[in-house]
Amino acid sequence: MKRRGFIKKLSIAGSAPFLLNGIPLSVLGNNGHLQRLAATGADNDNVLVLIQLHGGNDGLNTIIPIDQYGQYINLRPNIAISSTGNRKYIDLDNTLSVEDQVGLHPDMIGVKELYDQGKAAIVQGVAYENINQSHFRSRDIWWMGGGFDDEFSSGWAGRYLDHCFPGYPDNYPNTEMPDPLGLEIGNNVSLLYHRETGIPAAIGTRSPEQFFDLINSVGGLPPESVANTHYGEELQWIMDIEEKSNQYADRLKEVFDNGTNSPNVTYPEKYPFDAGDRFASNGLAQQLRLIARLLSGGSKTKIFLARIGGFDTHANQVEDDNPSMGAHAALLYHLSSAVKAFQDDLQNLGLEDRVITATFSEFGRRAASNGSYGTDHGTSAPMFVFGKNVHPGVYGTNPDLSNLRGGNLTHQHDYRQVFTSILQDFMGASDQALVDTRFDQFVNTKVDLFGTLVTGNKENFIQNRFRLNSAFPNPAKSHTTLSYYINNSAHVSLKIFDTAGRLVTEVVNEKQAAGEHQVVVDVSRFKPGAYVYNIEAGVLKATKKLIVQN
Repeated sequence: MKRRGFIKKLSIAGSAPFLLNGIPLSVLGNNGHLQRLAATGADNDNVLVLIQLHGGNDGLNTIIPIDQYGQYINLRPNIAISSTGNRKYIDLDNTLSVEDQVGLHPDMIGVKELYDQGKAAIVQGVAYENINQSHFRSRDIWWMGGGFDDEFSSGWAGRYLDHCFPGYPDNYPNTEMPDPLGLEIGNNVSLLYHRETGIPAAIGTRSPEQFFDLINSVGGLPPESVANTHYGEELQWIMDIEEKSNQYADRLKEVFDNGTNSPNVTYPEKYPFDAGDRFASNGLAQQLRLIARLLSGGSKTKIFLARIGGFDTHANQVEDDNPSMGAHAALLYHLSSAVKAFQDDLQNLGLEDRVITATFSEFGRRAASNGSYGTDHGTSAPMFVFGKNVHPGVYGTNPDLSNLRGGNLTHQHDYRQVFTSILQDFMGASDQALVDTRFDQFVNTKVDLFGTLVTGNKENFIQNRFRLNSAFPNPAKSHTTLSYYINNSAHVSLKIFDTAGRLVTEVVNEKQAAGEHQVVVDVSRFKPGAYVYNIEAGVLKATKKLIVQN
């Protein structure tokens, strides 16, 4: 019997799924004597948060290829997102080349805001060669960090953490690393975290207090020895998990009690439209809220895994009378709004320099819709990477809808190219760490999500998309022209103030379309002197000086 099947048949405190703060939780603790950080490749306190979109996300209704919109409509006429009206797709970035222009699903406002702030990257066409369209097999491949024909008993995160923190389980937790190395929010510890040998510790409860009480109320002593049999080995494995659960109970309660969430951030609870009871609640938001609080409380956990299910949308992916509404819309709203709240929370808590969040799904959906207002299992799909330190933008181009393979999209990026960049350039993985993780073959082809990020680069990204230009002429005598560029439609407020902060005139106060805008201002009635003009338009908030002369 395989170990995971064996565990399911046992009923002991260390293996049963519990809940933390009302959320199912499995905690992964890879232990060992902590080496010098520089030697192990964990030379910073950075944190990776993974979000699994369980079921296979429909990438084509998440990221709409604007330049191929006619083909997009023809492939999925009953579920395609509209290009007009109040529920049209969101134009992401007008500065991209024509063939790269994309639209976001209309319920992904939060992702658009993060992109405009320079805190989001979209990687197009992510999969692996000969992608397996079985949920279980493809999910395991993503977790184990292998290819279509690999059979690993360990996961890439487990191998990476085992390299950085060798010697599990003898000397952990300790004063330098008191926390589980990985923490999974869910009923089981995934293959993602399994090491080559030894245990991934699984613990959890409905709240830190309940978890603490549960662990400390379990009575009875473990056997002093176990039989030298296969059953004995498995029982010892479970006993080791229970021991790690006991060791981490106090610490989880401590960091949760010490932590907080920003009082200025509200995590979304419900989808604002009707999508049925199954998709109404935002379970992801509470998972991310919990992670932020644990980090605020001092948790040193390195890799978190959260998940949101429901993406296996064979039928009723959309409402039959409105393709922009329905189950998939609610899921994308939950993802987008939860990540935006999480990022705002991290910023207010002073933690956003340390955290990168990345999404993944076992596969995408087919290019063509089916007759049930849904989509069937497909191949590639986009990944999102969020954080202050990511180099923002769109990596890759739109899938070629005229060049499908058996009705499926061709992939542009191997998922390991993305994770290699995150591990090496953000988490600080050494060359040997990448060898041990089995990502070393992707170092030279990684998606460069961080390597080109230099001082001023992010500022240039924002200024190229949202900018207030210098007035011309300046100084001015009779008239001057104020100009600005906005990368999406927004309500624009453009005002001129004197140096005492008094409003002199309101130049613009209306919603305007994306693009370059100019307005001529009559300054002949202004007293000679210095003035400032200020604009607020979405993420664009800027002020410049204007001089008026006789």
